[in-house]
Amino acid sequence: MEYFERLLALLKIEREEDKQAYLKQTESSSAAERRATGLAWYPIAIRGTEMTRGDYLSVELERTTHQELPHQFRFGMPVELFSNHDPKEYRIEAVINHQSGNRMRITLRTDELPDWSRDGKLGVNLLFDDNSYDEMQEALQKASRETAKSHLFQVLTGETFPTFGHSALPFPTLNTFQQDAVNKILSANELAVVHGPPGTGKTTTLVQAIKALWERDRKQILVVAPSNTAVDLLSEKLSEAGMSVLRVGNPVRVSERLQSLTLDSKMSDHARIKEIKTLKKRASEFKNMAHKYKRQFGKAEREQRKALFDEAHRIMKEVEAMEQYIIEDVTTKTQVVTATFVGSNHYTVRDLTFDTVIIDEAGQSLEPACWISIRKAKRVIMAGDHCQLPPTVKSSGAAALNRTLLEKCVELHPEAVVLLEEQYRMNKVIMGYSSDVFYDGRLKAYAGVADQVLFAGEAPLTFVDTAGCGFDEKPEGTSVTNPEEASLVLRHLTDLVTAAQKHYTQENFPTIAVIAPYKQQVNVLNEQLPHFQALKELGNRLAINTVDSFQGQERDIVYLSMTRSNTEGEIGFLSDIRRMNVAMTRARKKLVVVGDSGTLSVLPYYEEFIAYAERHDAYRSAWDWM
Repeated sequence: MEYFERLLALLKIEREEDKQAYLKQTESSSAAERRATGLAWYPIAIRGTEMTRGDYLSVELERTTHQELPHQFRFGMPVELFSNHDPKEYRIEAVINHQSGNRMRITLRTDELPDWSRDGKLGVNLLFDDNSYDEMQEALQKASRETAKSHLFQVLTGETFPTFGHSALPFPTLNTFQQDAVNKILSANELAVVHGPPGTGKTTTLVQAIKALWERDRKQILVVAPSNTAVDLLSEKLSEAGMSVLRVGNPVRVSERLQSLTLDSKMSDHARIKEIKTLKKRASEFKNMAHKYKRQFGKAEREQRKALFDEAHRIMKEVEAMEQYIIEDVTTKTQVVTATFVGSNHYTVRDLTFDTVIIDEAGQSLEPACWISIRKAKRVIMAGDHCQLPPTVKSSGAAALNRTLLEKCVELHPEAVVLLEEQYRMNKVIMGYSSDVFYDGRLKAYAGVADQVLFAGEAPLTFVDTAGCGFDEKPEGTSVTNPEEASLVLRHLTDLVTAAQKHYTQENFPTIAVIAPYKQQVNVLNEQLPHFQALKELGNRLAINTVDSFQGQERDIVYLSMTRSNTEGEIGFLSDIRRMNVAMTRARKKLVVVGDSGTLSVLPYYEEFIAYAERHDAYRSAWDWM
């Protein structure tokens, strides 16, 4: 089918670009360089081994130095264990099956560690993730073949229209729009879309809808999202609501509640797990005995070695059968399965199908990834906001993948969409511009937050205009900085913090985010921060980072350092107004935007924002702080 052929062609371009970027970053780099970029742990220590399904070996690793460095290791990713003696020769591939803190558990496709693992320093490298691309490609190919017999697929690809039954149930804890969304979900035969702008209670709505679906149908539901963090949040909320949840994959937020939702935890509580542990111990004993026989021994020794290995393998086959029984027992007793897209095709749930698949954060979900889970569904519910951050696409040749399935369905099937119109986060003035530009002016601020301010007399919105101050941007490689603007931001914030200290105690002091669209500007802000004692004393109440890192979060006070200031009127990716929508909707009580009106006004979005600030008496010149 042409629809899927286009997606496959785009996916191929993106895969090749992603792979080349990875190879460029790693081919000639040292272990220390890879460690610095989060692509390696080195050195590491082996803390334990255990035989697992299919005679594979599970190995627990710990990084022993540089533990403060961020890294990119995640559940399900391919890695290689290597030795510093000869990293090109002494290496073996594996897959991460758990990662938490400075420990990682990997599965080797062998039944014993190589001899070289006992000598020299060991490390683990992140490999290019071909598996995710393989899963997406296979899902698209199968969906293409199955579309002719699937009414759902025909709806999603725009060949036909969704159909609806009737539902008008009351949900007293929800507002009118949230109730409409739950009833839309309950009435949908193929598709419903919950459009949730910032602060409108999308997660609360989804939890109620999932509970209502289960109570009505008593059929297992699959809930997926593009990131582990989003999956964790919904898993936790569903569990708190009293639902039986199975979290497939490795939770990022390592709370006791989340750990108890994982398959490992549920299996460890199963009545038959003691038998498995006993059998695994016996298998390991046979293998240890076999390793005492060296290959250069005589025929009798070789036969004895083989007999011991055969017995270990036979026991592990028995273990595998028992584990499969437990997995099936656990999954059939579960009301909701939660996972990332690739995780939803994990061997433990690969063959399951679902009446309903819920896709959360669909506005950030790459469409080919969505189809991994959609193929398991009779009905799809999407929730998200296509007016916020899109999915990350690395290749300009595959830029069309930025247009998500959510966005397509909102345009194709408006009858399937419910907009959540009441928001519970922001003062109405902070909310107003976003509502006008992105949501047709339909957003309303809940009465409890509409007029909230930091303290009496402090306006909720300020635009500080640096035009004419000579705060020229400076190129930093492929990024941009503006040190003078950074200094102004921190000075202005210091004044605000000093004023706020008269109204708050240390314990209830407001939370603060300083956001910059450019990573290098974030670095400049962090470098200057130690010179502002009042801000240093805020500790973890102050966070400085990029727009993307604050997606889904909120703070009492938000400062936005726009960074760009030049005579050419170049604003780079500030022209991505969806990213700016995220930045400007993080604040509850106070939003301060600092930027050069002369540069920003080349785009109508910023010109109109400055006019909006003026209408609300929120425009200030940076000269007031010079």
